[in-house]
Amino acid sequence: MEYTKIPMTPEAWFRHLFKSKAALGGGVVRRNVRDMERMVGRQTFYRELARRGYSAVENAGQVVVFCNAEDIQMTARLGQTLVESLVENPLRGFRGRVSSKL
Repeated sequence: MEYTKIPMTPEAWFRHLFKSKAALGGGVVRRNVRDMERMVGRQTFYRELARRGYSAVENAGQVVVFCNAEDIQMTARLGQTLVESLVENPLRGFRGRVSSKL
């Protein structure tokens, strides 16, 4: 007999995400974008981040959540200084303070 796994509710998904040791310690957690969209939806996800005062970045199908209210600093881009990177890529939705320190 084959059993189908019951999908997790959005509330359970958020509880699992934000009760992790990393999240509780103000660290970072990473999730697959496809799973996030399937389980809670993009709008709901970003509303919850805003409610908690958290930030997130997305790259290559992964979303990284910074479970604190600290600013995010982009420090480098492959083979370029930060200033060169910002000129070529005007932060596509980047939120936070940008530092030119390398």
